[in-house]
Amino acid sequence: MRSWSIPVGRLFGIEIRIHLTFVFLLFVVWSMEAGAQDANTVVHGLALVGIVFGSVVLHELGHALVARGSGIPAKGIILLPIGGVTILDEANALPDSANAWLRDIRIAVTGPLVNLLIAGVAALVLTAAIPGFSVTAKPLLHSSALYRSIVWVNVYLGLFNLLPAYPMDGGRVLRAIFSRRMDMVQATQRAIRIGNVFSILFMMVGILLVNWWLVMIGFFLFIGAQLEERSAVFQSVLQSVRLEEVMLTDFATLSPADTLEDALEKAVHTLQDDFPVVRGSDMVGVVSKQKLLEALRADGNGYVQAVMNRIFEVAARQESLASAFRKLSARNLSIIPVVDEQQLVGIVTLQNLMHSMSLLAENRKLRRQSLDSQ
Repeated sequence: MRSWSIPVGRLFGIEIRIHLTFVFLLFVVWSMEAGAQDANTVVHGLALVGIVFGSVVLHELGHALVARGSGIPAKGIILLPIGGVTILDEANALPDSANAWLRDIRIAVTGPLVNLLIAGVAALVLTAAIPGFSVTAKPLLHSSALYRSIVWVNVYLGLFNLLPAYPMDGGRVLRAIFSRRMDMVQATQRAIRIGNVFSILFMMVGILLVNWWLVMIGFFLFIGAQLEERSAVFQSVLQSVRLEEVMLTDFATLSPADTLEDALEKAVHTLQDDFPVVRGSDMVGVVSKQKLLEALRADGNGYVQAVMNRIFEVAARQESLASAFRKLSARNLSIIPVVDEQQLVGIVTLQNLMHSMSLLAENRKLRRQSLDSQ
């Protein structure tokens, strides 16, 4: 999701990104105005996009701020043509409580409530401020009726997100209710099955009515549900897998007394991108292949000791992957040495962590499917 989006700023410390598929919204607005001859059409069309954009941002900010108040930091918001996605840093969340499902419901319903509140306030203000203004006059949502569009964009966003179609907010409420009686992965999968029914209905109705907007909504719902399922399995793996199950035990180390040229020569013969720096039996730092190369280019040959990072985290072999991720993200690290009785027994890097977890997640998914079919 992040790789297909571009950053546009920050609000309340939360990064705002626009997904590249947002251009579909521009296409829809253009198709609505294709027959118009007014020179102001383009300006009005962009203004309508801006209304949708602002409404989606406020919707997702509602999620993010309530999540933050509930102990789950929000890392960013990605805007999509049919809404947005709030990326929550669940690895750094406060421990779940017995009422975690209520917390999840509260976070989920906040977004639609924000939109419905905006619609209600806008309707009252516009009716009072503009003589003869009618909220229900036609067209409800069009660039030629921007004031009325403020009301109806938010009404549509609020009601649409309340559909019990995961990953919409109504579907997240369903998942929270299901999670009272089953683990989060199973609850997510059950909510996804219900959401897939809505996805197929949207696509079928859209094809029958030749309404490509409905087809696109169904398609994005389906893709979003699959991404959410993978994310749920991923989080399950984070909590249950221990570092000793995925750590690299066959790895190269460097000495602080190695020259940069010697260190780079060693690095050429390994797939590692990051290296522990060890003096005797003590680990004294870490250094990356890229750092070695940059230092060699900038200052010529020197010693590893001068360029290694002396700030690093270590982990015990029994720690969970969730713990490792928290340590990696807290200081923007790319390697964690794994120790046992103060001895270096392995390393975990972002590179091998992502590869190992994708394999573990897929393996667990296949096992679960096998058990379900028995």
